[in-house]
Amino acid sequence: MTRTHTVVLVEGISDRSAVEALAARRGRDLAAEGVSLVAMGGATNIGTYIGRFGPPGRDLRLAGLCDAGEEGAFRRALERAGLGTGLTSGLGSGLASGRGRSDLEALGFFVCVADLEDELIRALGTAAVERVIEAGGELGSFRTLQKQPGWRGRSTHDQLRRFMGAGSGRKIRYSGPLVTALDPDRVPRPLDALLAHL
Repeated sequence: MTRTHTVVLVEGISDRSAVEALAARRGRDLAAEGVSLVAMGGATNIGTYIGRFGPPGRDLRLAGLCDAGEEGAFRRALERAGLGTGLTSGLGSGLASGRGRSDLEALGFFVCVADLEDELIRALGTAAVERVIEAGGELGSFRTLQKQPGWRGRSTHDQLRRFMGAGSGRKIRYSGPLVTALDPDRVPRPLDALLAHL
């Protein structure tokens, strides 16, 4: 059995499934490479997991993926663990100030603009996402959501994001198939960059 040397920290099971699906598409067996994917059960647990696997704990190489709204929690936890100070993500001041590659990315942590589902929907396009939902037998449920007063008239992109987050286990069920449906040159940057980093 290959010994783990790198731990990839992701917020949830759907994120882990997406990374696994992209690795499989590219012919990579992360476990055999010594890479362990850990779904933390929410971004607020980042400090605990960095403590367990990072410098304060097993001192393994760390990497990760997070939503833009959780970037601050990731940044603070990495700084508390002694992995940098004043870390930037590249989404805001890091790139605007001309610093180029962000501090977080240099550490192996990549930030999704909103969340991974948003990134996947934008990369695939709404028609392709609807085909994936249809293959999953839930297009009728999606059409029902579209007719609800609160969602009627909203963009299909927003409706799809809501649909993915509304059903129990939907994000988990669709993350792999959405990645599988991507054109090879349309992989969302944070996901692509994470896998390239590993």
